[in-house]
Amino acid sequence: MQGTTRRRAASLAAAALALWLTISPALAEPAVPADEETRSVLEKSLSVVEIDKEIARIQTEQTAVKAKLSASQAALDKQEADIDGKREEAGKVLRAYYTGERNSLLTALLSSRSLSGMLAILDFFDLIFASDRDTLNDYQAHYQALKKAVASLNAQSAQLTEVETRLKTQRARVVALQSDVDSALNGREDADKLRSLIDDYTAYWQNVGLVEVNRYFNALSKAMGQIPSWVEKDEGMLDIDGFNYTLTIPDGKLNAFLRGQNPLFDNFAFAFKEDKVIITGKKDDLEVELSGHYTLEPAGSILFHVDELIFNGLALPDTTRKQLERQFDLGFYPSEIVSFLKAKSVSVKEGALVIKLSISL
Repeated sequence: MQGTTRRRAASLAAAALALWLTISPALAEPAVPADEETRSVLEKSLSVVEIDKEIARIQTEQTAVKAKLSASQAALDKQEADIDGKREEAGKVLRAYYTGERNSLLTALLSSRSLSGMLAILDFFDLIFASDRDTLNDYQAHYQALKKAVASLNAQSAQLTEVETRLKTQRARVVALQSDVDSALNGREDADKLRSLIDDYTAYWQNVGLVEVNRYFNALSKAMGQIPSWVEKDEGMLDIDGFNYTLTIPDGKLNAFLRGQNPLFDNFAFAFKEDKVIITGKKDDLEVELSGHYTLEPAGSILFHVDELIFNGLALPDTTRKQLERQFDLGFYPSEIVSFLKAKSVSVKEGALVIKLSISL
């Protein structure tokens, strides 16, 4: 549900930016210089911008974890105060049994001289023992709740430590990259021109490139959701050998399927290479290329991971790739093809994606 919400939000954001672009002066693509040094400066400048976004995202996560941790600490303090009283009550009960205070009840029962008196004492027994049992059970429940709260607090503290470590790492990366950019600009006769190019390219990526990349990924994610029904209709891709199934998806067939889903993919292509998936897209002066791989998850789903993302010849940082993975689902789910099948391996061969399936018991 959260993934769907994020995708809808991304779609709305992309649509809003696209609308803004139609009514604003068009941003022309700045020319990327051919020399490697300048290209490196542009890549690092884009990386600074993208990692800054990741820093902002982590800071938001950090704030949320801190708030949750504070609330959990307050709840734990209250539980500790509550359990002190329960511990004292339970101690009184246990001391009564240990010191023999309850033995007087047994003596009274044995010395009863009438049936009615014995029944009255038994009723009293039941009342006391039920109360003792409730007291001990109540203490046990509070104790277990306290243990759970402590474990949760420890997990949240560890999460906060991990978040703060990631934040420090990304901040250090930004400082190092910005330092590299500043060093490259210092002493150059064309420093002002290069700064202007950096600004132009950053604006082009933010206002045009990112919109288009999100548009491609959003459309691709929707199309991936239709793959199970497509595979069911094309029986030629599923080979059955006893209880073993092999699903082979040629990249040519996949591209034809995608183009039938959305005309956006007319200038878009999957290419399956040995152990690698390459996806390319081109629109006007904008080119995007990414490479990635699939992994088989324990639950049997097959997830896609972006290893490299290149925008108009410039590589974008890992933070941008991870954000695309979080935002858009490009995975395969074999159980949606046939409910009793589970993937047991996935491999990328020259020209085809090969998924080995078995019956899920």
